[in-house]
Amino acid sequence: MASLLAGKPLMGGLKLQRSAKMAVPAVAVPRVATAAAARVGLKGGLGERPFAPKPVEKKPLAPAPQAASSDAPAPEPKKFLGFEPITWAKILPLGAMFFCILFNYTILRDTKDVLVVTAPGSGAEIIPFLKTWVNLPMAIGFTIMYSALSNRLTSEALFYTCIIPFIAFFGAFAAIMYPMRDALHPTEFCQNLLEQMGPRFAGPIAILRNWTFCLFYVMAELWGSVVVSVLFWGFANQITTVEEASQFYPLFGLGANVALIFSGQAVKYFSQVRAGLPPDVDGWGVSLNGLMGMVVIGGILIMGIYFSLQRLVVPKLKSLREGKKKKNKTKMSVGESFAFLAQSSYIRDMATLVVAYGISINLVEVTWKGKLKAQFPNPNDYSSFMGEFSTATGTVTFTMMILSRWIFKQFGWGVAALITPIMLLITGLLFFTLVLAGDAVKPALAAWGMTPLYAAVLVGAAQNVFSKSSKYSLFDPCKEMAYIPLEDEVKTKGKAAIDVICNPLGKSGGALIQQFMIIGLGSLAASTPYLGAILCVIIVAWINAAASLNKQFTALQEETGMYITGEKPKSSEKKE
Repeated sequence: MASLLAGKPLMGGLKLQRSAKMAVPAVAVPRVATAAAARVGLKGGLGERPFAPKPVEKKPLAPAPQAASSDAPAPEPKKFLGFEPITWAKILPLGAMFFCILFNYTILRDTKDVLVVTAPGSGAEIIPFLKTWVNLPMAIGFTIMYSALSNRLTSEALFYTCIIPFIAFFGAFAAIMYPMRDALHPTEFCQNLLEQMGPRFAGPIAILRNWTFCLFYVMAELWGSVVVSVLFWGFANQITTVEEASQFYPLFGLGANVALIFSGQAVKYFSQVRAGLPPDVDGWGVSLNGLMGMVVIGGILIMGIYFSLQRLVVPKLKSLREGKKKKNKTKMSVGESFAFLAQSSYIRDMATLVVAYGISINLVEVTWKGKLKAQFPNPNDYSSFMGEFSTATGTVTFTMMILSRWIFKQFGWGVAALITPIMLLITGLLFFTLVLAGDAVKPALAAWGMTPLYAAVLVGAAQNVFSKSSKYSLFDPCKEMAYIPLEDEVKTKGKAAIDVICNPLGKSGGALIQQFMIIGLGSLAASTPYLGAILCVIIVAWINAAASLNKQFTALQEETGMYITGEKPKSSEKKE
């Protein structure tokens, strides 16, 4: 065929064309003909003949279905109750962790008051001195240490470094320090010192006389500031979004207040153990061993849950966020951190909220605890009442938690942040009014079978229940949500400064006010009208700071795109 084509191209071409037509039904013929044409060096003879249209079967068209499938949206992951599995993998362990932390905190809070208020040579008057001259310096020292360690340790190592000393101390207190209190406390020296210096210095001398009890008091206070506020909420804010926080932070409180109910009953149970013990056995020591044993077990569970989250959940979150670009920021020193935080109006407003709450609750609480000791001088009776108080707080807060989700959804962050100061103002004024007008209402109270002292105890307890329930259900979630849009270093160090320093600073501020009032007016009872007026001034400043922070928080949400509801509010869209 090659010689024929070379001699007579026209005839060869015709013959080849005829043979090709005969071979049309065979699919392989066009490819064979094309290959033959290539071998003889024809540049287009066959390509321009009837075989040319065959390349309609173009290979580039084959990938078209793949391109279409790549452009199609990826299937949404399965959701349970409107949230992805990764969200539940975060929220459920965090809820269990918060339950254990607040279970411990309730036991510690009730126990510290019993130890300090009912200790020999002590009373409710010791609390202002403790909060000012012991608790505040230790809180400042911890914050400086925490800021320095945060530049050197990983977040996981920092967590363990902070929480393990607490667990070890509370276990050692019940097992070693309390049984050896007579040998550790300088009782005779302090009694002689009190005789020489006079009753004006009874508070500071009582701190020295019962120094192990006072150390327990401060460590219990720091558990609330460090473990609850810094370690737990700091970790939760790192792994949750604003949308998740608005939905689940109030629900954390539900589980936490179930913990309040259970821990309150546990305190009451161990306080009543004394009734079945022999007379020569220290009933309060037995109760303390049981309570601190539960605290140690709770601490171990907290570390176990945190360890599992770090191993199973946090790596998945990091892989999901790898695509997001983060700014490289240099680590600030401790001094630079505090200078930077002081310049931020956002941080200052948050600090005002925390300090104002501390002052306000302290102005009422110390007066109430003085009445409480007068009503229940026995440590076990005092502890039993505090157990009932914690149970009531948990029950009311549980109801408030259910309402808080609706409040956040319907009214937003600003309204939710204002409810706590308003609640505290109303209940605080009612308490001070009853304390001042106790003699006037004595006949009416007698008809109900109550004395003015017992009525003041009950009203003060109600004030504490409602103020604490609004704090747990609204104030704390609002405060923690405000941290989320901030940058990581500002979030970490700002939170440490606010929660560890400003919280005791607020309580110490209230204590200082009471100390000046006692020195200037002679007694806490004589200071009551002025304390009520100061309470009003502090809460007005609190409300102004909350309104200012609401504007900044809203602007920061728009800047970062992290909204409470997960999407931009319609009001902001209309403004644009």
